[in-house]
Amino acid sequence: MPMPANPPPNMPRITPYLYYEDVASALTWLSRAFGFRERMRMPGPDGKIMHAEMEFADGVLMMGNPGPHYRNPKRLGQTTQNLYVYVDDVDRHFRHAREAGANILHEPQDQFYGDRRYGAEDPEGHHWYFAQHVRDVAPEDMKPPPR
Repeated sequence: MPMPANPPPNMPRITPYLYYEDVASALTWLSRAFGFRERMRMPGPDGKIMHAEMEFADGVLMMGNPGPHYRNPKRLGQTTQNLYVYVDDVDRHFRHAREAGANILHEPQDQFYGDRRYGAEDPEGHHWYFAQHVRDVAPEDMKPPPR
């Protein structure tokens, strides 16, 4: 028997796994607000979705229910990470997300490192940054603005 592909086909080597109290609602919301596409869902013994996967371009997002060792930002009371997603037109993506009811953390802004990005929060507190690379900047020319 031949060895299976590692990673499996259509699976990137690094895949974020987020925890949602209501995975079914997250699937619907992420699709509507951010343009993700559901690729699979796996119900648990109680009928609730225990694992699901979504994709956006060549990226994959896995999700499941929180448990004793895993919390979502809403339950934790803070966020400990964010997701950074490149889109083709960040201003159009921003308008769509805002119209879909995303909690906007900041509107699109040009960044010193060459991206234009905005930030949004999903209903369970995960922070998302959507960006478009608009100019190349050499590392030695990257100057963060004063704080």
